[in-house]
Amino acid sequence: QVQLVESGGGLVQPGGSLRLSCAASGFTLDYHAIAWFRQAPGKEREGVSGINRSDGSVYYADSVKGRFTISRDNAKNSVYLQMNSLQPADTGVYYCAAAPDYYCSEYNLFPTDFGSWGQGTQVTVSS
Repeated sequence: QVQLVESGGGLVQPGGSLRLSCAASGFTLDYHAIAWFRQAPGKEREGVSGINRSDGSVYYADSVKGRFTISRDNAKNSVYLQMNSLQPADTGVYYCAAAPDYYCSEYNLFPTDFGSWGQGTQVTVSS
């Protein structure tokens, strides 16, 4: 059974940090492009970051560039999102998603292209 499980969300003050984890079971993550999306109340789901399988290249949305870092540990079949200097605008439910034969870029990161999703983890940035 293909499954993605996110963890690491929580409540943090502005300027704080969180590290999200996405653990896969039932399939091998390193054969897939992996992306992190987030969805704030009343807003559409947006792509935050992606890491590609073909060349290991990474993509970040402009809103998180320089603050977030995506990485993968193939031995643990997991992907991580290190989030620093968090702002209230970063609040939302964060999802990881996987897609084979996909290349994440500034022109190509659409939720509808990803077939495997986790259940999401809530991130709240508030003082």
